[in-house]
Amino acid sequence: MSFAHLHVHTEYSLLDGLSKIDRLVARATELNMPALAITDHGTMFGTIEFYRACKQAGIKPIVGVETYMAARGMRDRDHNEDRKSFHLLLLAQNDAGYRNLLNIATASQLDGFYYNPRIDHDFLAGHAEGLICTTGCMSGEVPRAIVEGRMEEARRKLDWYFEVFGRDNFFIEVQQHDIPELAGVNKALLELGPRYNAQYVATNDVHYLRAEDAPLHDVLLCIQTGSLRSQEDRMRMSDTSFYLRSPEEMNRLFREVPGAIANTLAIAERCSVDLDFKGYHLPAFEVPDGFTADTYLRHLCEAGRDERFSAVSGEKQRAVRERLDYELDVIHAMGFDTYFLIVWDLCRFAREKGIWYNARGSAAGSMVAYCLGITLVDPIDSGLIFERFLNPGRVSMPDIDLDFQDDRRWEMLEYTVRKYGEDKVAQIITFGTMAARAAIRDVGRVLDIPLPEVDRVAKLIPAIPGKPTTLRETLEQEEKFKEAYNSADYLRELIDTASRLEGVARNAGTHAAGVIIADKPTIEYVPLHRPTKGAPEDSIIKSVTQFEMSIIESLGLLKVDFLGLATLTVMARACELIEQRHGVRLDLDTIPTDDPKIYELLGKGEVAGIFQVEGSGMRRYLAEMKPTRLDHIIAMVALYRPGPIDFIPTYIKRMHGEEQVSYLHPALKPIFEDTYGIPVYQEQIMRAAVELAGYTMSESDELRKAIAKKIKEKLMAHREQFVGGAVERGIRQDIAGSIFDDWEEFARYGFNKSHAADYAVITAQTAYLKSRYPVEYMTALLSVERNNTDKVALYTAECKRMGIDILPPDVNRSGLDFTIQDESSLPAVGATRHPPPAIRHAIRFGLGAIRNVGEGPVQTILGARQAGGAFADLEDFARRVDLRQVQRRALECLIKVGALSAFGPRQALLDALDKIFGVSAAHHKAKEIGQMSLFGAATGVRDTIGLTPSASPSKGEREGGNEAPRKEILAWEKELVGVYVTDHPLAPVMNDLESIVTAYSRQLSEEQNGQRVTLAGIVTHIRHHQTKKGDPMAYVTFEDLQGAIECLLFPKVWREASHWLAVDQIIVVTGRVDAKGNEAKILADSISREIAVSQDSRAAQPQRKSIASPPRAAPPRPAREAVPPPPDSWDEFPSDDNWMFGPPADAGGGGNGDAAKFEQFTAAASVPAQMAAPSPEARPVALVTSAPAIAIREPSAASTPDTRHLAEHPERSERASPVPFTPASASDFVPGPRRIVIKIEPTGDT
Repeated sequence: MSFAHLHVHTEYSLLDGLSKIDRLVARATELNMPALAITDHGTMFGTIEFYRACKQAGIKPIVGVETYMAARGMRDRDHNEDRKSFHLLLLAQNDAGYRNLLNIATASQLDGFYYNPRIDHDFLAGHAEGLICTTGCMSGEVPRAIVEGRMEEARRKLDWYFEVFGRDNFFIEVQQHDIPELAGVNKALLELGPRYNAQYVATNDVHYLRAEDAPLHDVLLCIQTGSLRSQEDRMRMSDTSFYLRSPEEMNRLFREVPGAIANTLAIAERCSVDLDFKGYHLPAFEVPDGFTADTYLRHLCEAGRDERFSAVSGEKQRAVRERLDYELDVIHAMGFDTYFLIVWDLCRFAREKGIWYNARGSAAGSMVAYCLGITLVDPIDSGLIFERFLNPGRVSMPDIDLDFQDDRRWEMLEYTVRKYGEDKVAQIITFGTMAARAAIRDVGRVLDIPLPEVDRVAKLIPAIPGKPTTLRETLEQEEKFKEAYNSADYLRELIDTASRLEGVARNAGTHAAGVIIADKPTIEYVPLHRPTKGAPEDSIIKSVTQFEMSIIESLGLLKVDFLGLATLTVMARACELIEQRHGVRLDLDTIPTDDPKIYELLGKGEVAGIFQVEGSGMRRYLAEMKPTRLDHIIAMVALYRPGPIDFIPTYIKRMHGEEQVSYLHPALKPIFEDTYGIPVYQEQIMRAAVELAGYTMSESDELRKAIAKKIKEKLMAHREQFVGGAVERGIRQDIAGSIFDDWEEFARYGFNKSHAADYAVITAQTAYLKSRYPVEYMTALLSVERNNTDKVALYTAECKRMGIDILPPDVNRSGLDFTIQDESSLPAVGATRHPPPAIRHAIRFGLGAIRNVGEGPVQTILGARQAGGAFADLEDFARRVDLRQVQRRALECLIKVGALSAFGPRQALLDALDKIFGVSAAHHKAKEIGQMSLFGAATGVRDTIGLTPSASPSKGEREGGNEAPRKEILAWEKELVGVYVTDHPLAPVMNDLESIVTAYSRQLSEEQNGQRVTLAGIVTHIRHHQTKKGDPMAYVTFEDLQGAIECLLFPKVWREASHWLAVDQIIVVTGRVDAKGNEAKILADSISREIAVSQDSRAAQPQRKSIASPPRAAPPRPAREAVPPPPDSWDEFPSDDNWMFGPPADAGGGGNGDAAKFEQFTAAASVPAQMAAPSPEARPVALVTSAPAIAIREPSAASTPDTRHLAEHPERSERASPVPFTPASASDFVPGPRRIVIKIEPTGDT
């Protein structure tokens, strides 16, 4: 006798069901089952996929849900009473039942969710039409009442269900699993049945396909519950019987239960829903009186055409008109006039509100989209094809993806909801699956394998973006992975188990951009889900579809992508600054793409912060390419992907005439000459098929799809069509065949030129902004990325390379975001005869970039500053800012990064933290109760902070222990803002490093795997290790200007470095990039503590600078009043231009040095210099800085090491003793002119 399974969980019962739908249906077919149900826990995620798979296999699909019944009301959420819920099986008999399932699955998620998605009896009673209901599994209301001995309660529940559903639609469900209480439950149910003349139905609680899958399912449950497999007291199934049992097994198990098997078939016969949806469900779009959708669309397009092409005439004008008319006719014939009006309206709103946007993808091939202002690229000039976007021979909804500046995306969503109605708009769900690495890590946790071992195995799996590798493929292709697999039984089990779980749905998420807009409430078409974990809590759209995107589109629902793009936010903010500072107004329509500065910048590889091209691989190729026009950027965007990236060197050689370009037939030249004979774009193949073989544009799009998707049967048919058509047009058969074969090889990697062109425009425009308005662009870039410390580190390093100073955060001068600060070097007192100094542009750190502070506390501080001006001192700050709103942790972090250093040393401020808070709290409490004096002070608040409020605390305070050590200050800065703000451990050698390093840590990725690079940085951690043979080696982590990276020192390299390598040591590492794991590492070939020092042009040969000891500087010192020293203070120093003290005359001071050298060396030492202020008649005085004094000398040739004496500038009239300086080695002083920077750190009384 046959049988139909009615209680079945698929993988969409997340981390509980193991069966993938295609395998489930295949197994049911193998068992000759006439019908099969889907009843996942509380959701309908897999319904449409299941329905179609069953239809295709010739099995009748039964759509259902195992819903959860609330213990009380579905909106009750008492932890003690409502945490428990009960299972209930519901099956749709007809379309009315299906609609009720949509409502039940939706309400349980949006209204009833509490631990589980729940409904209650009232809601179920209101949505019972068209449904078949059963008592459910052991977790159902009736079985639980029986288990707990509440038989009267069980009868009352049965009374209610029979009353609501009737005898024909309510069944008593019986199961057979090795659950201790189940036999008693079945016995009681069989005894209760006759009272109601009830019908029985046999089910198996299916969670996996076969009995042998039980151990794998057990691992899945452990992943769900975060348990170890070895734990005794964890959730587990009772036995291995929760699989898709055969009809024979089910008949044998339930032959004693009257009608239980036959009723499965009877129910299957009664259940019939039609989910083959037809047509499209676009929302109505209101057009002005006198227009229809198509005439209004034409009206808008013609107006846009006249504006876009006002200066065009002749042949181009005719081509534009013909193209526009053709596209409008196609759009109308396909019924998509309304679609274009909806997208136009969104773009119109964005333009009116000043929200920057850009369209991505094949839409750039549409003249209609260009005339409507949706896209930025002229499709005729760029050679883009409409049929690549909308194929008349293949009716499917157009798809225009819209990027909006990410800080204003919410405004677009708000407008959409307001215009079309909250009930007609929803976001789209996505499902995360267990990819190879994730599966290894999940299973490794369950099997309790040490994390480092699991991590090591996971990192052996290649991670190529856009090209996921399965575990089986890795086992076949990666020798080290195979070695790990064969090295131990527990690793073999790890990989085998993970391989079987790979691809199973793990979690639900929300699509980053996709939103549906329907003509009716969305619940009429799809079940809805609550916002998933990770979705913005403040999103105006409060529901997510339970069907994923491909299903949504196939149902005829309109999907619009609202993607937030940070680059557009950067551009918009940069252009705001440009307009404020220069009066120049720029937007996406007016930012040039043909300015020579764009291509000069890209050709130099200065791509940090430039859209799409800031990776090190792209930087290298652009530097080789030396692009000169936008076409080159379009090609690079298209080629720089796995596969076509191999053609980039050929493209560059041909571009520079280093390699000859040839064509199999002259007719190919006009189509491929822009890309030097290389098939880069899909549009090229389409155009060639039309011109060489007589394809229609629609047919050429089908050819593109067949090549891209490697559809063998279609490729064979197209080869025959192409060769035949080409021969008819006079091309030899062998040549036509060769052309097609080449396309088949190359065009699999062909890219959508429309998409590449859209992105290349943004690339060029960001390059324009950076090259022409560097300070404004970098300020906007840092502001947008202020919460990403890695990016902040990258871009502050880029600013320094560009000569833009980065100033530390300051509560008196910083904003929430980074801001531009125009400064001039202050002239020395008494030096007014000198001309005004040039303006220097600097970027001030934003307070919002400091970790653990948050926008709220920052706004509190900024509000007080805006209301009353800059804070005069610490007490003024404490009294005006309500620090209760700022909170202690935030203030502590502000102090640590130096944002309050105008009020005193950081350590002193930290020591006074309690007092600062006390004064602030007392003042604001008094203010709240009205205890204020006539002059605005709080009466009765006599306590003061007791910290010197001066911006320049005395020398005694700083040197008496009130300031933290420099090393600790730098550590605070690194921790809280991701970069060293006031100084950098690499500062003394920064200029020299630029000529040595070939890459920085954050630039290394999979693309550089295996390449040889040189990096430099300061050691932060050394981890000792041993090889399998027992030889010592080490893992060394070091930080460069952009971030941290680990390098592996194998035994040979470690032996050479182990005796001197230490934490805080500056090192130069050369080796190969290992980027197969999550993060790149360096396999070191050599490691050194020597840096090649750049020499003056007079130097005869390169020298080397020892960095055996990390730089050690004195704690920062305040500027103080300068008093000219007595003449005899300078007896030790020759009075010539070899020495330079203080600012030279041409820098506004009284020094005797060269201004350029002075700036160069103070910058190299990273010390903010504050110059002494003697009278013009006074002799030059020593440089007074907030760091150790600097002296510069270019001594004459000497043949032996020498000892120099430097004296600190005397305090007042006291004469300081000379401080001996002994060179570290002979290499420090060698024959020939040298330039020396000496930093002096006071020790003890010296």
